[in-house]
Amino acid sequence: MPDTPDMTDSIPLRSWWVGWAPAAGAAVMATGILSIGLHLTGHETLSRIALVLASLTWVGLASDFLARLLGDREQWARRAKTPAGLDAVAATSVLGTRFSVLGWRGLAEVLLALSALLWPVLLLAVLRHWRRRMAGEVFLVCVATQGLSVLGSAIATEAGSDWLAHAAMTLFWVGTVLYVLSFASFDPWEVRKGAGDHWVAAGALGISALAGAGLVAAHHVNPYLWNNDDQGVLRATTGALLALDLVCYLVLAVAEVVWPRPRHDVRRWSTVFPMGMTAVATLAVADALDVFRLKGPGQVLLWIAVAAWLVAAVVTALAFRSTARERRR
Repeated sequence: MPDTPDMTDSIPLRSWWVGWAPAAGAAVMATGILSIGLHLTGHETLSRIALVLASLTWVGLASDFLARLLGDREQWARRAKTPAGLDAVAATSVLGTRFSVLGWRGLAEVLLALSALLWPVLLLAVLRHWRRRMAGEVFLVCVATQGLSVLGSAIATEAGSDWLAHAAMTLFWVGTVLYVLSFASFDPWEVRKGAGDHWVAAGALGISALAGAGLVAAHHVNPYLWNNDDQGVLRATTGALLALDLVCYLVLAVAEVVWPRPRHDVRRWSTVFPMGMTAVATLAVADALDVFRLKGPGQVLLWIAVAAWLVAAVVTALAFRSTARERRR
Protein backbone atom coordinates (compact mmCIF):
# COMPACT_ATOMS: atom_id res chain seq x y z
CA MET A 1 0.00 0.00 0.00
CA PRO A 2 1.48 3.41 -0.95
CA ASP A 3 2.87 5.67 1.74
CA THR A 4 1.36 9.04 2.48
CA PRO A 5 4.26 10.91 0.77
CA ASP A 6 3.49 9.11 -2.49
CA MET A 7 0.01 10.61 -2.44
CA THR A 8 1.56 14.06 -2.70
CA ASP A 9 4.18 13.13 -5.28
CA SER A 10 2.13 14.67 -8.06
CA ILE A 11 1.95 18.10 -6.44
CA PRO A 12 5.22 19.42 -7.97
CA LEU A 13 4.16 18.06 -11.34
CA ARG A 14 0.82 19.82 -11.05
CA SER A 15 2.64 22.98 -10.05
CA TRP A 16 4.77 22.69 -13.18
CA TRP A 17 1.67 22.27 -15.34
CA VAL A 18 -0.09 25.19 -13.69
CA GLY A 19 2.94 27.34 -14.42
CA TRP A 20 3.30 26.13 -17.99
CA ALA A 21 -0.37 25.79 -18.99
CA PRO A 22 -0.74 29.49 -19.98
CA ALA A 23 1.99 28.92 -22.58
CA ALA A 24 0.32 25.82 -24.06
CA GLY A 25 -1.68 27.82 -26.59
CA ALA A 26 1.40 29.68 -27.78
CA ALA A 27 3.30 26.38 -27.96
CA VAL A 28 0.59 24.87 -30.18
CA MET A 29 0.63 27.94 -32.42
CA ALA A 30 4.43 28.00 -32.60
CA THR A 31 4.73 24.28 -33.37
CA GLY A 32 1.78 24.26 -35.76
CA ILE A 33 3.02 27.21 -37.80
CA LEU A 34 6.49 25.67 -38.01
CA SER A 35 4.85 22.50 -39.31
CA ILE A 36 3.22 24.57 -42.07
CA GLY A 37 6.49 26.35 -42.85
CA LEU A 38 8.46 23.10 -43.03
CA HIS A 39 5.81 21.72 -45.38
CA LEU A 40 6.04 24.77 -47.64
CA THR A 41 9.82 24.36 -47.86
CA GLY A 42 9.68 20.63 -48.63
CA HIS A 43 10.77 19.24 -45.25
CA GLU A 44 7.79 16.93 -44.92
CA THR A 45 9.20 14.53 -42.31
CA LEU A 46 10.07 17.36 -39.93
CA SER A 47 6.71 18.93 -40.69
CA ARG A 48 4.85 15.76 -39.68
CA ILE A 49 6.86 15.46 -36.47
CA ALA A 50 5.99 19.06 -35.58
CA LEU A 51 2.33 18.34 -36.37
CA VAL A 52 2.28 15.40 -33.96
CA LEU A 53 3.85 17.52 -31.21
CA ALA A 54 1.39 20.35 -31.86
CA SER A 55 -1.54 17.92 -31.75
CA LEU A 56 -0.42 16.40 -28.45
CA THR A 57 0.05 19.84 -26.91
CA TRP A 58 -3.38 20.88 -28.21
CA VAL A 59 -4.93 17.90 -26.41
CA GLY A 60 -3.34 19.15 -23.17
CA LEU A 61 -4.59 22.68 -23.89
CA ALA A 62 -8.12 21.43 -24.60
CA SER A 63 -8.12 19.27 -21.46
CA ASP A 64 -7.03 22.23 -19.34
CA PHE A 65 -9.69 24.43 -20.98
CA LEU A 66 -12.45 21.90 -20.24
CA ALA A 67 -11.18 21.23 -16.72
CA ARG A 68 -11.40 24.92 -15.89
CA LEU A 69 -14.77 25.30 -17.62
CA LEU A 70 -16.35 22.34 -15.83
CA GLY A 71 -14.43 22.27 -12.54
CA ASP A 72 -13.50 25.88 -11.83
CA ARG A 73 -15.92 28.17 -13.61
CA GLU A 74 -14.69 31.23 -11.71
CA GLN A 75 -11.11 30.72 -12.88
CA TRP A 76 -12.29 30.06 -16.42
CA ALA A 77 -14.32 33.29 -16.39
CA ARG A 78 -11.34 35.28 -15.10
CA ARG A 79 -9.12 34.04 -17.92
CA ALA A 80 -11.89 34.51 -20.50
CA LYS A 81 -11.95 38.22 -19.68
CA THR A 82 -8.32 38.60 -20.80
CA PRO A 83 -6.98 38.44 -24.38
CA ALA A 84 -4.97 35.36 -23.34
CA GLY A 85 -8.24 33.44 -23.26
CA LEU A 86 -8.34 33.67 -27.05
CA ASP A 87 -5.21 31.53 -27.42
CA ALA A 88 -7.48 28.47 -27.55
CA VAL A 89 -9.18 29.85 -30.68
CA ALA A 90 -5.89 30.85 -32.31
CA ALA A 91 -4.20 27.53 -31.53
CA THR A 92 -7.15 25.52 -32.84
CA SER A 93 -7.24 27.56 -36.05
CA VAL A 94 -3.52 27.14 -36.72
CA LEU A 95 -3.73 23.39 -36.14
CA GLY A 96 -6.81 23.17 -38.35
CA THR A 97 -4.97 25.02 -41.12
CA ARG A 98 -2.18 22.43 -41.05
CA PHE A 99 -4.72 19.61 -41.31
CA SER A 100 -6.36 21.41 -44.23
CA VAL A 101 -3.00 21.69 -46.01
CA LEU A 102 -2.53 17.98 -45.34
CA GLY A 103 -5.83 17.25 -47.09
CA TRP A 104 -7.74 16.21 -43.96
CA ARG A 105 -10.65 18.50 -44.69
CA GLY A 106 -13.14 16.81 -42.37
CA LEU A 107 -10.94 17.30 -39.31
CA ALA A 108 -10.11 20.84 -40.42
CA GLU A 109 -13.84 21.63 -40.68
CA VAL A 110 -14.45 20.30 -37.17
CA LEU A 111 -11.70 22.51 -35.78
CA LEU A 112 -13.07 25.48 -37.76
CA ALA A 113 -16.52 24.93 -36.27
CA LEU A 114 -15.06 24.66 -32.77
CA SER A 115 -13.04 27.86 -33.22
CA ALA A 116 -16.00 29.69 -34.70
CA LEU A 117 -18.18 28.77 -31.70
CA LEU A 118 -15.60 29.93 -29.16
CA TRP A 119 -14.48 33.09 -30.97
CA PRO A 120 -17.51 35.40 -30.48
CA VAL A 121 -18.00 34.32 -26.84
CA LEU A 122 -14.40 34.94 -25.85
CA LEU A 123 -13.95 38.05 -28.00
CA LEU A 124 -16.99 39.77 -26.49
CA ALA A 125 -15.80 38.88 -22.98
CA VAL A 126 -12.43 40.48 -23.73
CA LEU A 127 -13.88 43.61 -25.33
CA ARG A 128 -16.16 44.16 -22.33
CA HIS A 129 -13.11 44.34 -20.07
CA TRP A 130 -10.84 46.28 -22.42
CA ARG A 131 -8.37 48.68 -20.85
CA ARG A 132 -5.39 50.84 -21.75
CA ARG A 133 -1.66 50.02 -21.66
CA MET A 134 -1.92 46.26 -21.95
CA ALA A 135 0.81 43.66 -22.49
CA GLY A 136 1.51 41.91 -25.79
CA GLU A 137 -1.31 39.44 -25.26
CA VAL A 138 -3.69 42.22 -26.33
CA PHE A 139 -2.89 41.36 -29.97
CA LEU A 140 -4.46 37.92 -29.54
CA VAL A 141 -7.83 39.45 -30.43
CA CYS A 142 -6.37 40.01 -33.90
CA VAL A 143 -4.50 36.68 -34.03
CA ALA A 144 -7.60 34.65 -33.17
CA THR A 145 -9.73 36.49 -35.74
CA GLN A 146 -7.17 36.20 -38.52
CA GLY A 147 -6.59 32.55 -37.60
CA LEU A 148 -10.24 31.91 -38.39
CA SER A 149 -9.82 33.77 -41.68
CA VAL A 150 -6.75 31.70 -42.63
CA LEU A 151 -8.49 28.40 -41.85
CA GLY A 152 -11.73 29.50 -43.50
CA SER A 153 -10.04 30.55 -46.76
CA ALA A 154 -7.98 27.34 -46.83
CA ILE A 155 -11.09 25.17 -46.55
CA ALA A 156 -13.06 27.41 -48.93
CA THR A 157 -10.36 27.10 -51.59
CA GLU A 158 -10.27 23.32 -51.28
CA ALA A 159 -14.04 22.84 -51.08
CA GLY A 160 -14.99 25.57 -53.58
CA SER A 161 -17.23 27.29 -51.01
CA ASP A 162 -18.03 30.88 -52.01
CA TRP A 163 -19.83 31.81 -48.79
CA LEU A 164 -16.95 30.59 -46.66
CA ALA A 165 -14.47 32.57 -48.74
CA HIS A 166 -16.56 35.73 -48.24
CA ALA A 167 -16.82 35.00 -44.51
CA ALA A 168 -13.02 34.68 -44.40
CA MET A 169 -12.73 38.01 -46.22
CA THR A 170 -14.99 39.67 -43.63
CA LEU A 171 -12.92 38.20 -40.79
CA PHE A 172 -9.76 39.49 -42.46
CA TRP A 173 -10.97 43.09 -42.36
CA VAL A 174 -12.37 42.69 -38.83
CA GLY A 175 -9.00 41.31 -37.73
CA THR A 176 -7.21 44.25 -39.34
CA VAL A 177 -9.40 46.70 -37.42
CA LEU A 178 -8.78 44.75 -34.21
CA TYR A 179 -5.03 45.10 -34.78
CA VAL A 180 -5.38 48.89 -34.87
CA LEU A 181 -7.46 48.78 -31.68
CA SER A 182 -4.88 46.51 -30.03
CA PHE A 183 -1.97 48.72 -31.06
CA ALA A 184 -3.72 51.76 -29.57
CA SER A 185 -4.06 49.90 -26.24
CA PHE A 186 -0.60 48.31 -26.24
CA ASP A 187 1.91 49.56 -23.67
CA PRO A 188 4.99 50.53 -25.76
CA TRP A 189 7.25 50.00 -22.74
CA GLU A 190 6.61 46.27 -23.20
CA VAL A 191 9.17 46.37 -26.03
CA ARG A 192 11.76 47.06 -23.34
CA LYS A 193 10.43 45.13 -20.34
CA GLY A 194 8.17 42.44 -21.87
CA ALA A 195 8.88 38.82 -20.99
CA GLY A 196 8.21 37.47 -24.49
CA ASP A 197 4.56 38.04 -25.33
CA HIS A 198 5.34 41.52 -26.68
CA TRP A 199 6.39 39.70 -29.87
CA VAL A 200 2.73 38.94 -30.57
CA ALA A 201 2.62 42.47 -32.02
CA ALA A 202 4.61 41.06 -34.95
CA GLY A 203 2.78 37.73 -34.96
CA ALA A 204 -0.56 39.49 -35.40
CA LEU A 205 0.75 41.36 -38.44
CA GLY A 206 2.20 38.13 -39.80
CA ILE A 207 -1.02 36.14 -39.50
CA SER A 208 -2.91 39.09 -41.03
CA ALA A 209 -0.56 38.97 -44.04
CA LEU A 210 -1.01 35.19 -44.20
CA ALA A 211 -4.80 35.61 -44.17
CA GLY A 212 -4.54 38.13 -47.01
CA ALA A 213 -2.30 35.78 -49.00
CA GLY A 214 -4.83 32.98 -48.54
CA LEU A 215 -7.64 35.17 -49.86
CA VAL A 216 -5.55 36.30 -52.84
CA ALA A 217 -4.86 32.64 -53.62
CA ALA A 218 -8.57 31.83 -53.29
CA HIS A 219 -9.33 34.44 -55.97
CA HIS A 220 -6.72 32.84 -58.23
CA VAL A 221 -8.64 29.57 -57.98
CA ASN A 222 -12.07 31.19 -58.39
CA PRO A 223 -11.86 34.65 -60.04
CA TYR A 224 -15.60 35.18 -59.55
CA LEU A 225 -15.37 35.45 -55.76
CA TRP A 226 -14.90 39.25 -55.97
CA ASN A 227 -13.98 41.78 -58.64
CA ASN A 228 -10.51 42.79 -59.75
CA ASP A 229 -10.66 46.11 -57.89
CA ASP A 230 -11.29 44.28 -54.61
CA GLN A 231 -8.49 41.89 -55.47
CA GLY A 232 -6.15 44.82 -56.10
CA VAL A 233 -6.95 46.35 -52.70
CA LEU A 234 -6.46 42.96 -51.07
CA ARG A 235 -3.08 42.47 -52.73
CA ALA A 236 -1.89 45.94 -51.71
CA THR A 237 -3.08 45.48 -48.12
CA THR A 238 -1.44 42.07 -47.88
CA GLY A 239 1.88 43.44 -49.12
CA ALA A 240 1.68 46.36 -46.67
CA LEU A 241 0.90 44.04 -43.76
CA LEU A 242 3.92 41.87 -44.54
CA ALA A 243 6.16 44.95 -44.80
CA LEU A 244 4.92 46.17 -41.40
CA ASP A 245 5.44 42.69 -39.98
CA LEU A 246 9.06 42.59 -41.14
CA VAL A 247 9.72 46.06 -39.72
CA CYS A 248 8.13 45.09 -36.40
CA TYR A 249 10.17 41.86 -36.34
CA LEU A 250 13.38 43.86 -36.87
CA VAL A 251 12.52 46.39 -34.15
CA LEU A 252 11.76 43.62 -31.63
CA ALA A 253 14.94 41.74 -32.55
CA VAL A 254 17.03 44.89 -31.99
CA ALA A 255 15.24 45.44 -28.68
CA GLU A 256 16.29 41.96 -27.57
CA VAL A 257 19.93 42.98 -28.10
CA VAL A 258 19.63 46.41 -26.51
CA TRP A 259 17.59 45.15 -23.53
CA PRO A 260 18.53 41.49 -23.11
CA ARG A 261 16.20 39.28 -21.09
CA PRO A 262 18.23 36.20 -20.13
CA ARG A 263 15.76 34.99 -17.51
CA HIS A 264 13.48 32.30 -18.86
CA ASP A 265 9.74 32.87 -18.87
CA VAL A 266 7.02 30.60 -20.28
CA ARG A 267 5.85 33.58 -22.31
CA ARG A 268 8.88 32.99 -24.53
CA TRP A 269 6.67 30.55 -26.46
CA SER A 270 4.83 33.71 -27.51
CA THR A 271 8.11 34.84 -29.06
CA VAL A 272 8.59 31.65 -31.05
CA PHE A 273 5.13 31.84 -32.64
CA PRO A 274 5.60 35.31 -34.23
CA MET A 275 9.01 34.25 -35.53
CA GLY A 276 7.50 31.24 -37.27
CA MET A 277 4.46 33.20 -38.41
CA THR A 278 6.61 35.91 -40.00
CA ALA A 279 8.54 33.24 -41.89
CA VAL A 280 5.40 31.47 -43.15
CA ALA A 281 3.72 34.77 -44.04
CA THR A 282 6.77 35.75 -46.09
CA LEU A 283 6.72 32.44 -47.96
CA ALA A 284 2.95 32.59 -48.54
CA VAL A 285 2.98 36.20 -49.74
CA ALA A 286 5.87 35.37 -52.06
CA ASP A 287 3.65 32.79 -53.78
CA ALA A 288 0.38 34.75 -53.67
CA LEU A 289 1.84 38.03 -54.98
CA ASP A 290 4.48 36.41 -57.24
CA VAL A 291 7.32 38.12 -55.37
CA PHE A 292 9.67 35.18 -55.52
CA ARG A 293 12.67 37.06 -54.16
CA LEU A 294 10.98 36.87 -50.77
CA LYS A 295 11.36 33.08 -50.67
CA GLY A 296 15.03 33.21 -49.67
CA PRO A 297 14.45 35.53 -46.68
CA GLY A 298 11.38 33.47 -45.74
CA GLN A 299 13.47 30.31 -45.53
CA VAL A 300 16.13 32.05 -43.45
CA LEU A 301 13.46 33.32 -41.05
CA LEU A 302 11.99 29.83 -40.86
CA TRP A 303 15.24 28.25 -39.66
CA ILE A 304 15.72 31.06 -37.14
CA ALA A 305 12.25 30.20 -35.82
CA VAL A 306 13.15 26.50 -35.69
CA ALA A 307 16.24 27.36 -33.62
CA ALA A 308 14.12 29.49 -31.27
CA TRP A 309 11.63 26.62 -30.95
CA LEU A 310 14.43 24.20 -30.01
CA VAL A 311 15.70 26.57 -27.31
CA ALA A 312 12.19 26.97 -25.86
CA ALA A 313 11.62 23.20 -25.98
CA VAL A 314 14.93 22.44 -24.24
CA VAL A 315 14.22 24.96 -21.47
CA THR A 316 10.72 23.52 -21.02
CA ALA A 317 12.15 19.99 -20.85
CA LEU A 318 14.71 21.08 -18.24
CA ALA A 319 11.94 22.63 -16.17
CA PHE A 320 10.01 19.36 -16.39
CA ARG A 321 13.08 17.37 -15.34
CA SER A 322 13.64 19.69 -12.40
CA THR A 323 10.04 19.14 -11.33
CA ALA A 324 10.41 15.38 -11.71
CA ARG A 325 13.50 15.42 -9.46
CA GLU A 326 11.61 17.39 -6.87
CA ARG A 327 8.81 14.88 -7.12
CA ARG A 328 11.17 11.96 -6.47
CA ARG A 329 12.49 13.68 -3.33
